[in-house]
Amino acid sequence: MLQLPGGDLECTLRRSSRARNLRLTMDPRHVAVVTVPARAARSKADVERLAYAFVAEREVWLRRHLDKQSRQRDVLAALGPVRDGASFRFRGEAHRVRVEAAVGRHRTSVSREGGDAGDELIVRLSPTERRSLNAILEAWLRDRARVAINHEIERHASALAVAPSAVTIRDARTRWGSCSRARRLSFSWRLVLAPPEALETVVIHELAHLRVFGHAPAFWEIVAGRRPDHRVWRRWLRDHAVELHGALAAE
Repeated sequence: MLQLPGGDLECTLRRSSRARNLRLTMDPRHVAVVTVPARAARSKADVERLAYAFVAEREVWLRRHLDKQSRQRDVLAALGPVRDGASFRFRGEAHRVRVEAAVGRHRTSVSREGGDAGDELIVRLSPTERRSLNAILEAWLRDRARVAINHEIERHASALAVAPSAVTIRDARTRWGSCSRARRLSFSWRLVLAPPEALETVVIHELAHLRVFGHAPAFWEIVAGRRPDHRVWRRWLRDHAVELHGALAAE
């Protein structure tokens, strides 16, 4: 908790050996995350002092952003949990969720189908199914995310003359993607909820880190060379972070 001029503000402070500069990110759970380079802070007191000064300079912007997130969460809460007939975003477009019984002894399945009234995600439930609707949809979406992300890696890795050592799909809260010095890439499965251009932008971003590990001008030149409008889609992900992370929240 930081005691700022405008009042107390919940913050998570992190000391990172990988970070080169102080960084402020927003956790969709309404928490500001301040990352402090390890070389700049040798003690907990140093971390707190640097974080306080860094956040205090950005307090007005930060509180405005937190208020926006709070309003978005209120909208999500009003919509209620995912259920039959609910609207759900997939690949950037709204889909109606339709739940029906599977025929015979068939296993539970999910399919994306188009209709006169719009696209649908149809969940056909087996009589023996014990998972929640959220769990069923998340498993299906994780599979779709892996396919889409691997497709974009195949499209761009050879052109960039890079090859990741491993690719994992996770549910990170503060990053859509990451790249380790061991050349391992990690991506959020929730990218499959966003428009394909946003997912592609994140994949290019992480592949570019296999060429340039930091965010120097040379790095952004590589990203722009593959996706000139990358700023548009990075902004889209920032603006919709609460919505995407709130999808399929715990029941």
